[in-house]
Amino acid sequence: MPRFGYSVTGLDPDKTAIASGRELDISHKHAREICREIKGMKLEKAKEYLEDVTKLKRSVPFRRHHKKVGHRSDLVGWHTGRYPEKAAGKILEILESVEKNAEFKGLQVDKLKIIHASGYPGRKLKRIFYRAFRTSSPKINTLTHVEIAVEEFN
Repeated sequence: MPRFGYSVTGLDPDKTAIASGRELDISHKHAREICREIKGMKLEKAKEYLEDVTKLKRSVPFRRHHKKVGHRSDLVGWHTGRYPEKAAGKILEILESVEKNAEFKGLQVDKLKIIHASGYPGRKLKRIFYRAFRTSSPKINTLTHVEIAVEEFN
């Protein structure tokens, strides 16, 4: 068993499956916006959506982290958006993992709906890089945790 916990609780183990990606080297802001967009989608539709994002066909609306973000013509109901390819690819791998977990539990894959998707900052990797005149600056890389839970519906 993993030493970490999930932020979602109270799930019926007979109808749900969960998967997570821990300490991923992606932007936690991009992960948050993608998770907000795919929450409530059917699993197959979410996978198609993320494949289109990685191919730069559809954009992800940026609702919270949208300063200096350009407008996208394919968005309806919101203007600003981006194509976070790297984060979309990693979250797509987690969706495939949760699909395999659901198959292992005996759930019907075509009836799965995403009920929980969250992306939040994880551990910080602190380093330095050297500058001119024997000075240095901090270089901090924030890793990301992503959790996805699906439920079988009728």
